[in-house]
Amino acid sequence: MRSKKYFILLLACLCLIAGNASTHYLPHEYPVVLSSYTAQNPASLTPLIKWQKNTHAVYYEIELFDCVPAHLSPERPSKKHIFFCQQVYTNAFVLPLDKFLAPGQCGTFYWRVRAMDFDQKPITPFSPLKGIYCNGQKAAQNAPIPIKTPPDAKGNVLLYPVYHWIPNNNAEKFEVEILSAPPENPHGIKPSRYRVFSAVVDFSCEYYDPKPRIGTFYWRVRAIDGAGNPVGTYCQAQKFTNDPKAGYTVGIYGDSISHGGGHMSYSPADLEFSYAHYLDFPTVNLSQSGDTIGMLVNRFDNDVLPFSPRYLFIMGGTNSLRAGESAEDVIDGLKILQQKCRQNGIVPILLTLPSINPSNIKKIFGEPTEPGWQERIEKVNAYIRTQDYLDTAAAFPALPAVLPTKYALDGLHPDDNGKARMAKIINRDWPFLKEKIAHDNN
Repeated sequence: MRSKKYFILLLACLCLIAGNASTHYLPHEYPVVLSSYTAQNPASLTPLIKWQKNTHAVYYEIELFDCVPAHLSPERPSKKHIFFCQQVYTNAFVLPLDKFLAPGQCGTFYWRVRAMDFDQKPITPFSPLKGIYCNGQKAAQNAPIPIKTPPDAKGNVLLYPVYHWIPNNNAEKFEVEILSAPPENPHGIKPSRYRVFSAVVDFSCEYYDPKPRIGTFYWRVRAIDGAGNPVGTYCQAQKFTNDPKAGYTVGIYGDSISHGGGHMSYSPADLEFSYAHYLDFPTVNLSQSGDTIGMLVNRFDNDVLPFSPRYLFIMGGTNSLRAGESAEDVIDGLKILQQKCRQNGIVPILLTLPSINPSNIKKIFGEPTEPGWQERIEKVNAYIRTQDYLDTAAAFPALPAVLPTKYALDGLHPDDNGKARMAKIINRDWPFLKEKIAHDNN
């Protein structure tokens, strides 16, 4: 998946295409506001506002007013707003009330939000206006706000983590820092002595770690301006652990389809877009976005063997096949992975490959798909169905049909509803397959 900056530029281009297209709402209500600031619970000059996540949204639009306008339409932006933002890719935002109030000055504002699709069409009306009372005080800390994943949530253990946050104001880039211990300078601006890795990303609210993280680590992020100067401080460091000694029975191994994410704006850190999140049993996700079949073979020893799961769910080859690699090469790669598993006491379980949608892949990513992809996927799936396998491809229309947009906006990564369908098949068939494997081994 690509950076948010890429999509921001792409969306800007689509403004020229969208024109005056009529609005057709999907059957979703307006966003439900979750934050509240009153005289008893006043906002700072840079308050965080929140609303319920809409997994059909690609981004959100926010309007801010200094009074309640007359004849306010829920279907279109108002010319009376004092602030308007379209580049909101999380269901939270830091309002820049400091642009309208001096420190110590109190005031009441009103805001609303709506969800938008890839073609810049609204999928919900604007939410009703929500009042927000500000007491003119500065926030205790000016830093990005890390988005936390519940530690007990299913599917949250990622060997290749994705870090995401809510941007603070006036940032042009962000620096992500990975540490081996809690920082000695929390809320500072200088690197920690415990830094093991860092990266600067263009304006975005997520970062895909390119390295596997085995053990206990901490991550934090700070904003920087165009000249590389800090904008505020590092956020509070977030702890995460990938423990090979945790004794995972099932490992998940594959590319971005298994890693998670979808609908353009959602990463593997958004667990609704991971099929592992819907499984009836715990897993460790050893997948990496962007992998070809060759990459899966090459990193197996380093990434799988430390965890030594009893079973390994393997879904791989889609990136290779859509790039024109032969079905025979992908099958050979799967055979190598099966052999590596068996040599190390791991039972390989192959997952069939869902169809793709080349038109949507081209539209969202600008990437072509080599002709003959249906035949190549069908050959690979035919081999998989002769092995111990789970038929995840059956969650979608059978080849040669393309992957429907309603299940995968980008034509490649099933959305939350697509991942839930895949998991339903796994939950249904896995107990029977596991019993069969046990019987065959007796």
